Amino acid sequence: MKQMTLCYLQRDGKYLMLHRTKKKNDINEGKWIGVGGKLEPGETPYECALREIKEETGYRAKSCDFRGIVVFSYNDNPPEEMYLYTCTDFEGQEIVCDEGDLAWIDEDKLFDLNLWEGDKIFIDLVRSGKSGFHLTLNYDDDKLLGHKLVFDK
Repeated sequence: MKQMTLCYLQRDGKYLMLHRTKKKNDINEGKWIGVGGKLEPGETPYECALREIKEETGYRAKSCDFRGIVVFSYNDNPPEEMYLYTCTDFEGQEIVCDEGDLAWIDEDKLFDLNLWEGDKIFIDLVRSGKSGFHLTLNYDDDKLLGHKLVFDK
């Protein structure tokens, strides 16, 4: 199963979002997402999140909080597992991202963006302070067919 990370950097009631506009053949083209990417061989999800934050934003995360696991089932592709984090403890200067445009979005404006429908579910979980969840999202192209949410006991 392909593994990846996603992290939402948060500051002053805003979330750093990435508008995916620059990569060719990008499944996320035109969508707004957090920052993250695929795990490299030998890398833990936490290490991946720190690396991807630095590569995509220029910020150095001092720590990230693990929130949950999201599994994406998309068409007939093998499922993908994503480790979801948030980060409020970071420093440095923002850079231009080669995958899209970064923007700080007010928390109450997040759902005005062009988001995946399933992202709204885990963004709601993050916004409400929840963690320790396992969310499965089933897609047919851009259409969310269903989801299953379970919390750790």
